[in-house]
Amino acid sequence: MTVLSFVNLAAVVLGLSALFGYVNHRWLGLPHTIGLVIMALFASVGAIVLDAVMPSLGFKAAIAGRLAAIDFYEVLMQGMLSFLLFAGALHVDLADLASRKWAIGLMATAGVILSTFLVGTTAYYLLGALGLGVPFLWCLVFGALISPTDPVAVLGILKVVPVPQSLRAKIAGESLFNDGVGVVVFTILVAIAMSAGGGAGETVGALDVAKLFALEAVGGGVLGFALGWVAYRLLKTIDEHNLEVLITLALVFVITSVALALHTSAPIAVVVAGLLIGNHGTQFAMSETTREHVHKFWSLLDEILNSVLFLIIGFEVIALAFDADWIIAALALIPVVLAARTVSVGVPLSLLKGLGRELTKGAVPVLVWGGLRGGISVALVLSLPPIPEKDLLLTITYAIVIFSIVVQGLTVAQVVKRTVSVSDDAPTSGGH
Repeated sequence: MTVLSFVNLAAVVLGLSALFGYVNHRWLGLPHTIGLVIMALFASVGAIVLDAVMPSLGFKAAIAGRLAAIDFYEVLMQGMLSFLLFAGALHVDLADLASRKWAIGLMATAGVILSTFLVGTTAYYLLGALGLGVPFLWCLVFGALISPTDPVAVLGILKVVPVPQSLRAKIAGESLFNDGVGVVVFTILVAIAMSAGGGAGETVGALDVAKLFALEAVGGGVLGFALGWVAYRLLKTIDEHNLEVLITLALVFVITSVALALHTSAPIAVVVAGLLIGNHGTQFAMSETTREHVHKFWSLLDEILNSVLFLIIGFEVIALAFDADWIIAALALIPVVLAARTVSVGVPLSLLKGLGRELTKGAVPVLVWGGLRGGISVALVLSLPPIPEKDLLLTITYAIVIFSIVVQGLTVAQVVKRTVSVSDDAPTSGGH
């Protein structure tokens, strides 16, 4: 992509983000990201209808051409996501996370794996019954990419929905970590599916899976802590807010670059670093002025990247193939994903309750309905190798993501009001 084409693309994306954001703020009053998705969806559907009625205008081709210039997987997974996760982790209280580490840890690991197999197995039989046979391993891959909640979408909702702090910590903590675990599980399952299907690559055994998981997940955590600690030590020796903001920005760039080079999990690494800087760093290495500047900078960057991401998600409908059977399959799998989410959340929390841990009232329904899917699922399905089932899986994934963002996102506040009360909240230890 030339510099000029990049500038033109950025002008279109940022211009539409600003325009749609203004229209939503002035007249619609929807949550910002949801409003952008809905307006982009309407624009896309309008372009499709106009293209069908007046094909000579070429509206659909024009939008499709712009989207084709964006490698959504590379833009999100190897770029934007690191900054969005760091911005989210920066504002999360580590004491709250630590006090609920078992619930968060179980949901982000065992919960994701359980959901992957529940969704994958059900999808295999359901798609087969609809005459859309997809190999079992690729159904598991679909289960892996759709099971993690999207931290960008979830943290965005938490900004506008009043949730008790005890439950907010679980939701935020799980969303920050389960996407990293989900990407690792996805990577492993794609490698196994390619190996079993005779694709490029050697046979993947149990030891290979264990090594890959350790390298991705554990390696990512170690990398994030190590580089985060270096940044913390640098921040502690100076008091110059502009330079300290630059150090945090450089930290995310460096972590992402090194993680990609070492094949470790960049999402897990930046979350660990963000938690370290957002808690230990802001308390012991920053003045009040620096803390204010760091938080304002990352809040602004988070808002801009969120706007761009959800605008692109809304426009991705242009890339879909509209097949009646595929739409039926997508609609049938929405309740399947929600049911799997219920089990993957309910089982770990019930286990902890049986061991004497206190369970927040309404935790399961809020975690299920508030567990939004988003750009990560779309990026992962777009990154699949060119298998015959890719377009089908893309359509199903996109339908689930749109349902999650629009329907669940707009109604999660009502679910919270009906199932929990902010007065139920108990004070947490620590925090700042």
